[in-house]
Amino acid sequence: MIKRDKRKKRRQCQFCADKMEHIDYKDVTRLRRFITERGKILPRRITGNCARHQRQLTSAIKRSRNMALLPYTAE
Repeated sequence: MIKRDKRKKRRQCQFCADKMEHIDYKDVTRLRRFITERGKILPRRITGNCARHQRQLTSAIKRSRNMALLPYTAE
């Protein structure tokens, strides 16, 4: 019997692929892909971001929420 590897291939960080140094909090369309419909920030293991960009993403989403560009919760 052949064992199959059930682990999925690790996704590459989108920000590293685009060679982005800084994540802008005003780029709402890009940030919206990393939050759920309930308004929660998606974890790194789901998005595939590297640790550095995940930290920047989290602070950018929080800053964007504070400026009322993104919602804190769903309607």
